[in-house]
Amino acid sequence: MKFPAPLIPGILLSRYKRFLADVKLEDGQIVTTHCPNSGSMKSCNTPGSRVYLSYHDKPSRRLKYTWELVEANQTWVGINTGHPNKLVAEAIKENLISELQGYSRIQPEVKFGKHSRIDLLLEGPDGICYVEVKNVTLVENGRARFPDAVTLRGQKHLNDLMKAVKLRHRAVIFFVVQREDASSFSPADDIDPDYGKLLRRAVNRGGVEALIYQTRISPREIMIQNSLPLSL
Repeated sequence: MKFPAPLIPGILLSRYKRFLADVKLEDGQIVTTHCPNSGSMKSCNTPGSRVYLSYHDKPSRRLKYTWELVEANQTWVGINTGHPNKLVAEAIKENLISELQGYSRIQPEVKFGKHSRIDLLLEGPDGICYVEVKNVTLVENGRARFPDAVTLRGQKHLNDLMKAVKLRHRAVIFFVVQREDASSFSPADDIDPDYGKLLRRAVNRGGVEALIYQTRISPREIMIQNSLPLSL
């Protein structure tokens, strides 16, 4: 996924109210940006960090800048949770995900049940596969971890995937690690123990497959690169 226009460098001053951040640009101007991430952004919101912003000059937009990248542990981290679905769909189309090859149709944001949606529906000769995508930005001691805040919504998605398996469909929870300094993945039990327990149940007994892929990130593009081992 290439950024459509050059990103704008700056220095993070503060992130607040979940969806707002103040950034100092190279010319000294201070701008308020949209922060497209509802998590705690633990380890990724330190004041003084280098960041990159995208600019959107649409009359309907109140905030013209969107926070895209932050430097943490000497690596770029993609904090925009709107990108992972696109990254996964793009990688599947280009046959970069060996576990998800052979599907001829990809449909985003598919309704599941009465009150749920699942990120991607894949269709192929062998049937359908539901894929729920999660953005991972937290890495500690070389291990990527999710979630970075309690996520009732994430627990609901795991339950939906287990329901899909009971309906004899394939179901995948796909963790996109938007940084390059991780060597493995595990649930963040100290942050949300209920999510960790449910993930283990979904994978070990519920028939849900867990895929973890790391990305290569630069101010020009983000690409899914390699798989990481899961440690439960």
